[in-house]
Amino acid sequence: MLQDLHSHTYYSFCGADQPEEVVEAAIAGGLKLIGITDHNYGVCCQRLDVFFYQNQDLGEDHYRCFKRYYDHINLLREKYKDKITVLRGIEICTLDRFRYHINDEDDISFFDYCLIENIDAIEQSVAKGDLLAYAERCGCRAGVAHTDLFAFSKKIGYDPYDFFKKMAERGIFWEMNVSYDPTHNYRQHQYMLDFFESPEQQEIVRRAGVEVSVGFDGHRVCDYLPERVKDYCTKIEQMGIRMPFEDLV
Repeated sequence: MLQDLHSHTYYSFCGADQPEEVVEAAIAGGLKLIGITDHNYGVCCQRLDVFFYQNQDLGEDHYRCFKRYYDHINLLREKYKDKITVLRGIEICTLDRFRYHINDEDDISFFDYCLIENIDAIEQSVAKGDLLAYAERCGCRAGVAHTDLFAFSKKIGYDPYDFFKKMAERGIFWEMNVSYDPTHNYRQHQYMLDFFESPEQQEIVRRAGVEVSVGFDGHRVCDYLPERVKDYCTKIEQMGIRMPFEDLV
């Protein structure tokens, strides 16, 4: 399935474009499914000057900020439903500093899915390396963004197959981040390159039953490369590995 489950809009401090422009770029590129996944702290704090003004008490309740963002993406889901499937997602930072992570009281269960990042920064993450528990805390479908899960599973004492099996049982998917743009200095993630070059890794993932997604992690529509996204989607399909949300398209 031709999908991109990792994209940013002006709701993220690092994003530039209206959500409508991101969806239309995906349609023009021939994708069948696009997920909007803005950063939780961009959605909640909304303005950079507010985000970096550390002495200001913003309170604990981010529900209305999350809901406004969700409602906007939901309008696009309806507007473009005859052209593409739009999913209402969010990227969750787990770094335990400043205002990056979500609060214990924050409800994100109404999103179609979330992308969890920084899970491998064990000492600096509020998840403390427990991906399975943190994904359950999120309450919605969860994926792991731009992370080498083979290295991570070994780091926390798991055999990779056993770890991927536990992920599959809980519906947690693994993102192949295929970004290649000036925002990321044209850097390619080594774990992604290793996976597509390793029949052994592919077989472990396939046997474990974990689903694998593709995400460009786009921040500027002008830099978007849909052909690159489609190429990697096709490679995953050829491996016989399922992708998330296949039943929706």
